Amino acid sequence: MILITSANGNQGKHLIPKLLAAGHSLRACVRSEESARYLGEQGVHQVLVGDLADTAFIAEAVRGVASLYHIGPTLHAAERDIGFAMVDAARAAGVGHFVFSSVLHAITTDLIQHEIKRDIEEHLLSSGLAFTILQPANYMLPHRLTSVFQEDVFRLSWSLDRLQSMVDLDDVTDVVAEVLAQPETHFAATYELAAPGRFSGHDIGRVLSEVLGRDIRVERIDSEAFIRARMEDADPSAQKYQLRMIRAIEARYSSHDFLGNPNVLTWLLGRSPTTFEAFVRKQSTQT
Repeated sequence: MILITSANGNQGKHLIPKLLAAGHSLRACVRSEESARYLGEQGVHQVLVGDLADTAFIAEAVRGVASLYHIGPTLHAAERDIGFAMVDAARAAGVGHFVFSSVLHAITTDLIQHEIKRDIEEHLLSSGLAFTILQPANYMLPHRLTSVFQEDVFRLSWSLDRLQSMVDLDDVTDVVAEVLAQPETHFAATYELAAPGRFSGHDIGRVLSEVLGRDIRVERIDSEAFIRARMEDADPSAQKYQLRMIRAIEARYSSHDFLGNPNVLTWLLGRSPTTFEAFVRKQSTQT
C-alpha cells in the first residue's frame, strides 16, 4: 500500500493514474468529499478525507502503508508542522520509504515555502527513515496558459528580465512513479528536477508566439491585488500568510535568477525531459 497526501492537487492528478496503471494499491488523503468521490471513481483503493494538520488523521493515514509520497500543502500556514508530524508518524508506524516533494534550492530561506521544506528535509534526514527527496523547479502548469489562449497575453508576477528553470509535471510524476516502484534504488537520494532551458518572461513570450503562430504579449501583474481579491472572504490569517508568501516570491525572483540543471532529470527519465516548447505545443492541441 502506497499513501499519497494532497492526492487531488496538481501532482496527484498526474501521478494517481500512473500508479494505478502500474498496479499499485493506493491510499489517498484529500480535504473534500468531492475529491474523495473523484479519486474513488478513478479506482483509488482507499480515500481518507481530513485535515493533515490533525495528527490523529495523519496517524490513521500512515497505518499499514509500505511507502508514502508526501506532497505538503504549500498554502497552509501549518505546512512545517504537518511535514514534521508526517515524518514522526511514518517512523512510529514503521513506514519503509518516505518520499518527499520538496522544491528546487530549498536552501533559499528568504522564500517562505522553501525554508519550510528545507526544515522538513532536515527533520526527515534525522528521522532514520529510508527516504528520497525530490526538488522540482517551477512547474509548467496548464492553467498558467489560460490567459494566453483566451487573451493572447502571458502574465508573470515578478521581473520579466530574470531567468527561471521549469519542469513538466508529467516528467516529475514519471520520476515519482519510478521512485515508488523501485524504492531501494533511490534510498537516501536527493534529486533536483529541472528541464532544459532558462527563460525570462520575455523568452516565454517569444516561445509562446513562435509555437502558437501569433503575437503573445507579456505583462507583469500585481499578484498581491489578485490574492486580495481572490481571498476577500477568506480567513484573515490565511490571507495574511499568502500575502507574505507572494511578497517573498516576487522579491526573490525579481532580484535573482532561479536556475536548475537538467542532467539528473534526464538520467532518471532515461530520455530527454519535456521542453517548454513541447509543453506549449501539447497544451495548444488540448484547448
